[in-house]
Amino acid sequence: MDGTQDQVDAAGEVRAEPPVLGIGMVGYSFMGAAHSQGWRTVGRVFDLPVRPVLAAVCGRDRTAVTAMADRHGWAAAETDWRALIARDDVHIVDICTPGDSHAEIALAALAAGKHVLCEKPLANTVEEAAAMAEAAQQARTKGQVAMVGFNYRRVPALSYARTLIAEGRLGTLRHLRLTYLQDWLVDPDAPLGWRLQRDRAGSGALGDLGAHIVDLAQYLAGEPVVGVSALTETFVRLRPDPDTEGAARGEVTVDDAALFTGRMASGALVSFEATRMAAGRKNSLRLELNGEKGSLAFDLESLNELSFHDHTEPVTTAGFRRILVTEPGHPYLKAWWPPGHALGYEHTFAHQARDLLTAIARGTDPRPSFADGLQVQRVLAAVEESAEKNAVYTPVPQPSMPEPPHSPAQPS
Repeated sequence: MDGTQDQVDAAGEVRAEPPVLGIGMVGYSFMGAAHSQGWRTVGRVFDLPVRPVLAAVCGRDRTAVTAMADRHGWAAAETDWRALIARDDVHIVDICTPGDSHAEIALAALAAGKHVLCEKPLANTVEEAAAMAEAAQQARTKGQVAMVGFNYRRVPALSYARTLIAEGRLGTLRHLRLTYLQDWLVDPDAPLGWRLQRDRAGSGALGDLGAHIVDLAQYLAGEPVVGVSALTETFVRLRPDPDTEGAARGEVTVDDAALFTGRMASGALVSFEATRMAAGRKNSLRLELNGEKGSLAFDLESLNELSFHDHTEPVTTAGFRRILVTEPGHPYLKAWWPPGHALGYEHTFAHQARDLLTAIARGTDPRPSFADGLQVQRVLAAVEESAEKNAVYTPVPQPSMPEPPHSPAQPS
């Protein structure tokens, strides 16, 4: 972290500029653009204890990564992630690559003394995720932090839902239902990309979409999934491979859809569905949680709204009510627009950047941690094991010393 520099404000008083943290990002495609938006925006919206600077972005294609750097405001472009990690002006390494490279880059960055933000899922295997979590724990003793990019935790409505649950407004949870539906693979002639190759992506809809809803279930409930019973299916097994002559068809080696039920540590029942084959559903993440005292429901396509039912009210007036989560007292909203002025998908990445930067400056542990990412990876592995055994109930191994429960604190 660079030293502070004194500045003179309009009143003539000397004030210390916050220290600079340089961001180095590996990967520059869709998720790289979303992260760039977050890093570029966060300091213009939130009062931060540090000042993020877009130091360098990395990608293998020199022309493409240079164009991306120019477009999104990165000061430099690299074609070797090792060179990016070695830069003195990079203090945080942001990993936005396919899952097969997460572990190698993250372990090298932590060994080099950098803070790390890694996109979800944390890795392609439990073994890789465990090594990353252990390295993060060791790095923490040196003042470094590591966080997983489950950005939907940073939707204000979902952060507020976590607060309501932690305050006991739903009482004991009994049911959780979560679905994440997309349709970009319905066309059998959609090309064979890295997300359809197990050696690159680890899994299909399960890791791409299922990881998000597994994390949300555990985050909102404040407890882990301890067992699952699962089915997976690949509906289109051969697709045009743009890397072959004439785009010959290549094998899809991941799932198109995953459907699984589970049990939370408290005994609550949970169901999950993740697919990229739901015609007409573009980015439909929906959830509902039912407890002894009430229920909550959310739809990502109406992400500024939360539906809440208080079952303790008189039956003559009780029912689901729509909460517009845009008030200054709601998570993250104080820094944004007047009440009623909605936020969108891209704002979650600014919130993610804000939380990571604040944790680094305060010396606190950011969530979701690499240990949280490892727990999600264990669930994904149990889903695949269960599906291979025709939906046999499969326990999810639990760490001997779990991290403390998720805090209900509301970001301002």
